[in-house]
Amino acid sequence: MATLILLRHGESVWNRANRFTGWVDVSLSSAGIAQAERAGVLLQDYAIDAVFTSTLLRAQDTAYEVLKRNRQGRPQLRIHEPGSAWYSRFSPQPGDDTVTRIYVSESLNERYYGDLQGLNKDEAARRFGAEQVHLWRRSYGVAPPGGESLEMTAQRVLPYYRAGILPQLRAGGTVLVSAHGNSLRALVMDIEGIAPERIADCELATGTPLIYRFDKGMRLSDKQIPGA
Repeated sequence: MATLILLRHGESVWNRANRFTGWVDVSLSSAGIAQAERAGVLLQDYAIDAVFTSTLLRAQDTAYEVLKRNRQGRPQLRIHEPGSAWYSRFSPQPGDDTVTRIYVSESLNERYYGDLQGLNKDEAARRFGAEQVHLWRRSYGVAPPGGESLEMTAQRVLPYYRAGILPQLRAGGTVLVSAHGNSLRALVMDIEGIAPERIADCELATGTPLIYRFDKGMRLSDKQIPGA
């Protein structure tokens, strides 16, 4: 049986300030650190074989807070994006198969919000109109100026999932994906077969794990939100 754990990063300082963040690399807030610590406690007994995370610190820091509390105590090996092969080239030795590999990729980054990045959401509504901002935020195919739509985000997330994450699950592994609201929405849409026009209404709470289990045929068999 394969297990996939999706985890939206803990609250960031810009989440707290109600600002559009996107690819701006802001830190976790104190509340966000506490959320990540709580997620680590909830997941402490899972033998995590691999971690996939974005290049943004709020997602990485959340993943490391989880790993710090994991009772398996596995060493970690960080795998950089393709093109940085020197980091991951080595001669395998006995015991390397028990290492938790951490894969870092821009493909899992948050949706790029373009001209909205840094703006307070209420300020954006005053500047562009509340209806227009709502359309940018909640439609599937409409992108904010200079940014990505949710559809465009899914077009980079899903190929990465199928090429990198799915093979680990097919091998029966337990995989943690620590990422962002919109990149994770793309995965939820694919895993649960949710229609694109409905996925924008899917809310993922910060720092709250969403756990999927699959049978040997990679059919979804169980979904849990521990601690919810």
